Amino acid sequence: MKKTFKLNIEGKNRDRVLDATKHEIRKYVKRQRRVPLPAGVDYWDFDCRFGTGAENAEVVHFATITALIDAVATGGGDAFYLELLAKNGYRQAKEPSVLEANLG
Repeated sequence: MKKTFKLNIEGKNRDRVLDATKHEIRKYVKRQRRVPLPAGVDYWDFDCRFGTGAENAEVVHFATITALIDAVATGGGDAFYLELLAKNGYRQAKEPSVLEANLG
């Protein structure tokens, strides 16, 4: 998904447009996560870019998208650009913690 979302639409309440935008993003993520995983892949991960426009979008972590959208909305921004691209995700082995080492 590469899209510029407008927050100020004439004749529509800005808060409702913001809620509809968040709903559309969540719906897209749920749809992408339902796609069958290729062999050897653990989960779907996302490459994310966020900004006020496509030309100044920066790489961000997926978990921060909602907070960034809220920041633009409270700052009075008219629109924002969001790019979400699904990619293969692989789980990393965790290092044993100090507590587990002492118990074992």
